[in-house]
Amino acid sequence: MPVQGEQKDDALRRLNRVEGQVRGIRRLIEGDAYCVDVLTQISSAHEALRAVGKIVMRDHLRHCVTDALREGDPERAERTYQEILDLAYKYAR
Repeated sequence: MPVQGEQKDDALRRLNRVEGQVRGIRRLIEGDAYCVDVLTQISSAHEALRAVGKIVMRDHLRHCVTDALREGDPERAERTYQEILDLAYKYAR
């Protein structure tokens, strides 16, 4: 199930801001800006993307994972647990 409703709107708003941040980083580099300023903006964009990831993860847990576990199929539950574990490790990098 894809991200829907307010979460989708929030994620899209944040992604629009990230796009603007990335364009700003490009302009800083093209304009030979001080490295620390560029790195600060990269860090800011990274955190904004992490916020979008948090929205998507929360939505996934609320809907997809909850539905899979309530279904009562032990094999699907095990696959879901493994998926969450894999995502946690991938997301934590």
